Amino acid sequence: MSGPQCFTNPPTLSSTAGSGSLQEIAGIKTYVSGSQDSKLAILMISDAFGYEAPKLRKLADKVAGAGFLVVVPDLFYGDPFNDQKYATAVQSWLAAHPPSRGCDDARTLVETLKNMGVSSVGATGFCWGGMVVAKLAKSYCIGAAVILHPGKISVEEIEEVKVPTAILGAEFDHICPAELIKQLGDALSTKPEIDSFVKVFPGVKHGWTLRYDDEDEEAIRVAEEAHSDMLNWLTNYIK
Repeated sequence: MSGPQCFTNPPTLSSTAGSGSLQEIAGIKTYVSGSQDSKLAILMISDAFGYEAPKLRKLADKVAGAGFLVVVPDLFYGDPFNDQKYATAVQSWLAAHPPSRGCDDARTLVETLKNMGVSSVGATGFCWGGMVVAKLAKSYCIGAAVILHPGKISVEEIEEVKVPTAILGAEFDHICPAELIKQLGDALSTKPEIDSFVKVFPGVKHGWTLRYDDEDEEAIRVAEEAHSDMLNWLTNYIK
């Protein structure tokens, strides 16, 4: 992720958004939604704007309503992308928050959840978070992955995934174009032992699942379609 589409229509962050609670898990501030008794957890990894984005938390609450314990960690440690702070220093922000480090933190979170009694963990990520989830999917620490309008991930990386993986892309995406989404799908199709699902949503741009216009009924409909696809995938494999 490094293009302007990653940062358009930024959310107004709110530490009090959502019906869940704030907890510290594995030393990381985390928004938690759903029953603490659930043995099935979903790790939801944000785009560059972080875990206080209201629409992200609203989606976490919706997934929790399906019976999952949903955890949305602050993998930026209080430093999400901010236009005013990083407008001329995007690469500096990216260098400070590499997806590889996010993956390490995510692995620790998954291990901690399992030590707490969770039996199966799925992971879903958006843009920057999608790059993290692509790395997580290369091991069996999670049971399934959903990647939505991903940042820059390669065919070679997707060739290494080991768990059921869904990729939801946009028709108009400068960061991960529809042509690349198709190539990622082709790579997954060469692995018949791993279930996969790849879909390009027509007429939308990068970020459409979290940064849609609240006044645009079609934008809301398409975002909700992607949310439904994501939840169906998680429900099928995290059980």
